[in-house]
Amino acid sequence: MPALNRLLAFALPLLASAAAAAAPETVYFKSTDGATEIVGYLFRPAGQGPHPAIVLLHGRGGPYSANDNATCTLVARNVTSPCNAGTLSKRHVMWGEFWAGRGYLALLPDSFGPRGKAHGFGRFTHDDPDRASVNELTVRPLDAEGALAFLRARRDADPNHVFLQGWSNGGSTTLNVLIRQGAKAGFAAALAFYPGCGIAALLDNAVRTTTPITMFLASEDEEVSPTICQHVATRSIDAATPLSVTLYAGATHDFDDPGDKRQAVPANVSAKADAMARAAAVVEGVK
Repeated sequence: MPALNRLLAFALPLLASAAAAAAPETVYFKSTDGATEIVGYLFRPAGQGPHPAIVLLHGRGGPYSANDNATCTLVARNVTSPCNAGTLSKRHVMWGEFWAGRGYLALLPDSFGPRGKAHGFGRFTHDDPDRASVNELTVRPLDAEGALAFLRARRDADPNHVFLQGWSNGGSTTLNVLIRQGAKAGFAAALAFYPGCGIAALLDNAVRTTTPITMFLASEDEEVSPTICQHVATRSIDAATPLSVTLYAGATHDFDDPGDKRQAVPANVSAKADAMARAAAVVEGVK
């Protein structure tokens, strides 16, 4: 028996790690717009659960690798596409496996593909009229709410511990979800990475909610203004919203992207490590 116990002690962590690294499951659920079927990618932890869960909201580039999404348009059930669970970007896979390895169901919805925009959008395209059908104000929050309902209906998910995390355009969506829901927000806590906080990106100039929010900002962000986000944060805190801000000196937009280009910036390396540790601590603190 002692030998068996030693074997199990060695093998079980390996099995859990392998489960976390498995390819995500492709799932489908309805947006609360009542019409759109969303494609999602579910990273599952080891064990039957119920597990805490987290919804991951991609940025304006979409959820897929830039090497593949240039040829993508529609991603939907029964549609063959070069964009799928096997072509997700490194960052989304990294975070999905990060959460699954810590015992969370991690769901990455694709807001763009089901609406024929799987290719995503380039930098500084906020005024592109083609983005209206997938905007972060009135469209994507409904997908996040659909993801919440989907997870709450699963037997392997803890309905009282579903978290929300978004990057850039998805970070703005995260804030808009909480603005929409106010004190009745169904998410246990939210993580907003370098969101756009200008008047074109948010439904209000402050977030008023009882849901804890953590913002992660980069001082050298070349796409969105960390200063504007800090002003939004100050107004939100003044409105009694439990919100904290971490500003990374020298870091750039997408500082947590594990690709070589972003991680060639030393400030991004330290910001990525610190943000991942803080994000885990935030959700563990709510659990």
